[in-house]
Amino acid sequence: MTIDLRSDTVTRPTPEMLAAMAAAEVGDDVYGEDPTVQALEQQVAGLLGHEAGLFTVTGSLANLLGVRAHVRPGQELLCEAQAHVVRAEMGAHAVWHGVTTRTWSHPRGGVDLTALGGLIAPEVPYLVSTAAIAVENTHNFAGGTVQPIDDLVGLRELVEGTGVNLHLDGARLWNAHVATGVELAAYGRLFDTVSVCLSKGLGAPVGSVLVGSAEVVAEAREWRKRMGAGWRQAGVLAAAGRYAVDHHVERLADDHANARLIASIVADAAPVVDPDTVETNIVLLDVGARAGGLVAEAASAGVRTILVAAGVVRLITHLDVTQEQARTAGETLAKLLTD
Repeated sequence: MTIDLRSDTVTRPTPEMLAAMAAAEVGDDVYGEDPTVQALEQQVAGLLGHEAGLFTVTGSLANLLGVRAHVRPGQELLCEAQAHVVRAEMGAHAVWHGVTTRTWSHPRGGVDLTALGGLIAPEVPYLVSTAAIAVENTHNFAGGTVQPIDDLVGLRELVEGTGVNLHLDGARLWNAHVATGVELAAYGRLFDTVSVCLSKGLGAPVGSVLVGSAEVVAEAREWRKRMGAGWRQAGVLAAAGRYAVDHHVERLADDHANARLIASIVADAAPVVDPDTVETNIVLLDVGARAGGLVAEAASAGVRTILVAAGVVRLITHLDVTQEQARTAGETLAKLLTD
């Protein structure tokens, strides 16, 4: 049996989730008539301390709409150099909305308040002005690291009075919440817009939610349709999202424990990961020149992983990976690294 650790997007709906989808009350969401979509949007907005929400087909679209709400064509977005919005969204913010970017670097993907203090550019003639800052929590390519809440509070204080808005790419904010115990609204209220994913750790088949003010979300709804992403009886998918939010958040602790289990087993065999750095459900193995070969060898042995940077192999635990499978994956990788 293959153990798929490439991403937490590979999960399949549980029987209970499928039953919720089959029973969903639906309507035409472009006309604002799908009650299940509306219930999901209101639920997630409330959890994050915001006024309104918008159900989108992907997290990339939710980020695209959130950033567009704050950044006019020719203005800039600041973010960490390995952030998903600049590394893994196909340049969409520049292609569709004329957004330019500048970045800071942090070894753990964190918020560097000192660097940001020097990066924020005022709106003056003939210079690019900073319109927004995006933060990713948890940070994917830094290994699922959690942004410390004190740093986020400091960021909010830094931008007060500057006119710079804040967007949170919270695709895995659920994981940060479970790992730290910090309430979702405590994170959410620090940002002007927040995107959260339903189809990663929570195990829904499709979808993310963008939250913000009623005005921002109304405009984002128009842009969603303008970009060809309006949908009709989407309540079938929203029902999966509602089930995920109601039943799959607290169980993320199991994924975190399984990720640490894999890291510990591998670390005992080879110094390619420090288990103490595994905060959530992502493990990065720094294996150097062996990376490509390790991915192929592991796949042949029934463990699917993915290369995410030069010399770095990523593993992500999720709803469909049991503790025993995590142990097996760790032992398989450990054996390959010591053969």
